[in-house]
Amino acid sequence: MGHRQGFRSATEDGESRFYELIESLPMVAVQGYDRERRVIYWNDASARIYGYSRQEALGQLLEDLIIPDHMRDGVIEAHRDWLENNISIPSDELELKHKEGHLVPVYSSHVMIKQESGACEMFCIDISLEEQKRARDELYRRASFDDLTGLPNRHFMEAELSSRLNEADRLQQELAVVFIDLDNFKIINDTLGHHHGDSLLKAVAETLRAELRGGDLLSRFGGDEFVLLIFDSDGPEALHELICRLIDALEHQVHLEGDCYQVTASFGVSLFPHNGSTVAELMGNADAAMYQAKETGKNGLCFYTPDINDRLVQYQEITNLLRDALNNDGLELVFQPQISLSERKSDSCEALLRCFDGQSRAVSPAIFIPVAEKSGLINRIGDWVIEAACKQLHAWKRTPLANLRVDINLSGRQLTNPHLANHILETLERYELEPHQLGVELTENEVFGSDENQTRQLEKLKEAGLHISIDDFGTGYSSLVYLRKLPVCGIKIDRSFLQHAMQNNADMAIMEAMITVGHSLGLSVLVEGVETDEQAQLVTDLGCDLAQGFLYAKPMPAQKMEEFLPSF
Repeated sequence: MGHRQGFRSATEDGESRFYELIESLPMVAVQGYDRERRVIYWNDASARIYGYSRQEALGQLLEDLIIPDHMRDGVIEAHRDWLENNISIPSDELELKHKEGHLVPVYSSHVMIKQESGACEMFCIDISLEEQKRARDELYRRASFDDLTGLPNRHFMEAELSSRLNEADRLQQELAVVFIDLDNFKIINDTLGHHHGDSLLKAVAETLRAELRGGDLLSRFGGDEFVLLIFDSDGPEALHELICRLIDALEHQVHLEGDCYQVTASFGVSLFPHNGSTVAELMGNADAAMYQAKETGKNGLCFYTPDINDRLVQYQEITNLLRDALNNDGLELVFQPQISLSERKSDSCEALLRCFDGQSRAVSPAIFIPVAEKSGLINRIGDWVIEAACKQLHAWKRTPLANLRVDINLSGRQLTNPHLANHILETLERYELEPHQLGVELTENEVFGSDENQTRQLEKLKEAGLHISIDDFGTGYSSLVYLRKLPVCGIKIDRSFLQHAMQNNADMAIMEAMITVGHSLGLSVLVEGVETDEQAQLVTDLGCDLAQGFLYAKPMPAQKMEEFLPSF
């Protein structure tokens, strides 16, 4: 009897220590259930994790308490299998139900005791995974979403596109990939600062998102680029209508810190299955179409066509050729004299750039100059031209061409460099040249589109003594008011007017008016493209000061200039 009493005391003492142990584990929820799955034990951690106090939980059925509806039948069946067939419940990560209705992630293990006695008790040991889940969710968010705009990022978008392509193929649906790139965002970012630039990107994201259908996916691809996936697009007409709404929305609805900004973007579209069947093909073709939209004036839309790829291949080839030419002496200046019509002599010439490929074949400036502008290589090329022109003038100092002025062409992009004027003047000084020995030419649109800082660059050059001319005059959007205010010394009338002036009274009248206006403003007037004696007589009769064209001389290397001009 004493032994039995001692045995019971030891058992009770062991159970007491067991309960003390599980009560001391603040993050480990332990619940006990009888063979009917009613709660017989509920520790403090269970109350914290699931929201039910011990008093609320005791006597309740497991499936009514913390089991979600979709798991209810499976839990009852698993418990029955353990009791009747000794098939234990495996440990696993589960999401169980909180008192307030939301799901709680836990790692759950189970143990059955007193099974031989028939008074079976099942204990569940649940470890909360909420912190781990929050950490996983945060990692997923960072890996899949853009911090600035909250939009899906490139990784998420490409994975979603890959998944949707399989679905679209199975359902024989069209799918559109739209590449969106903001126009001139770098200027906005540099002018207003990165804080305003970030705010603008967020505003653009909200504006675009507000116009989309529920099933479409907008993502931030990076920088100022967005990608829109349009599923089951209802055909090109509906797609075109949607994108036009996006263009209009950006143009009129982007507000930033109390101010309204006019934002434009270029849109490129590729369609599945017509323009590709893989993520890489569709993305690449949409990107190519977007660049085509930029080339045709920005703030517009371009659908992909196969010839766009051909143009991109050519663009890349020319870009590589220009880089190679800059690094391996593939550039050359040639010179075309400018003839004084009254004195029949030449005191100036235009330096024209030539580029050669690896087989010494010349590439047309009409091809490589636009590529240089778009690729950003124009600044390096422009610096090369300034250096080469000054070097040649220095070489002519002890020849009959010592007093010849060389006019070089500048691009509008070069003019945005605030150090351009200083760079030109320093290069002249380094080669021991006077500023009046160099002239610069800019096209009409570049001059009239210049801002205050760019105008100051031209003023500094003119004040130093450089001759500044407007090239291709009459072909752009000139204003006589601006012509009066800008620091220019001369205008060069575009060859297109002369080519038609002999047969077209309107072109003749326009030429005469430009010459009269130029002289009234104290500017020298040169006509380009003089090729016949008849044209030469016409420009002389109209009072032009200078002429340039094949009638007098084709562009020639420096050595031929030394032979040509003294004998002209």
